[in-house]
Amino acid sequence: MEGNIAQLGQYIGAGLAAIGSGVAAVGVGNVAGNFLSGALRNPSAAAGQTATLFIGIAFAEALGIFAFLVSLLLMFAV
Repeated sequence: MEGNIAQLGQYIGAGLAAIGSGVAAVGVGNVAGNFLSGALRNPSAAAGQTATLFIGIAFAEALGIFAFLVSLLLMFAV
């Protein structure tokens, strides 16, 4: 009986950790939206900010990947 409760806790924890993947998608949308807003206000400066855009997207995606890895570890850890 205790093994089933422990397994249930693993699955609940993995589901909660997987929420971070969805939050990462919101973060990428926020970064891209703010870049687009700034680029429309000042188109001449947009070319200089593309590297910052890609760095921001990479950081947001890295957090999503970390959340996904944590959820896999919680689900399949013994």
